[in-house]
Amino acid sequence: MAGEKLDYKKAYKDLYLPKPKPMLVEVPPMNFIIVDGQGDPNPEGGEYQQAVELLYAITYTIKMSKLSGSPPAGYIEYVVPPLEGLWWCRGSAFDLQDRESWLWTSMIRQPEFVTEEVFQWAAAECQRKKPGLDVAKVRFEKFSEGLCVQMMHLGPFADEPASLERMKAFMEQNELVDMTGAERKHHEIYLSDPRKTSPEKLKTVLRHPVAKA
Repeated sequence: MAGEKLDYKKAYKDLYLPKPKPMLVEVPPMNFIIVDGQGDPNPEGGEYQQAVELLYAITYTIKMSKLSGSPPAGYIEYVVPPLEGLWWCRGSAFDLQDRESWLWTSMIRQPEFVTEEVFQWAAAECQRKKPGLDVAKVRFEKFSEGLCVQMMHLGPFADEPASLERMKAFMEQNELVDMTGAERKHHEIYLSDPRKTSPEKLKTVLRHPVAKA
């Protein structure tokens, strides 16, 4: 349909809208803009929230580039994909309770027309318009995740352990090995804005990389 925007959540429901039960999925390589950090994500104005601000600033600069008179080659109309996060702890299993020990990668998927050159242009535009943003922290990367087990988690972030236990049981039943660690990580996709959504209505895709035993 002419003028229809590409919405990745609807076009790739297997990746963004799984059922609230574990399933196996092969995740293809995708383009992301990425910021790394560490520590508790909750403090107002903290490192994590600054990272999210950076990601959205550059993402919307790319999206609105159509108004510049010279949009990137291959530009399409699209809905900005949801915020995602990778989480892990240095040298140990990911502990959902010990937030200060958390290491994280905050990221937003980018359309296929976005290249390193397009990203660098958008970062420079953000720096020009908002000199206070540290765009040097942001990078463009093709992220390859491969074989994973995932499910939709409904409810508060604090209740994620119950969903992760269901994923663990699914892996055991299907002779799969959980590969989360320093290289491949606990992955969350945020379909709800926690600032505007009550905890019991939050929707979060939980995803763990796996290998066949």
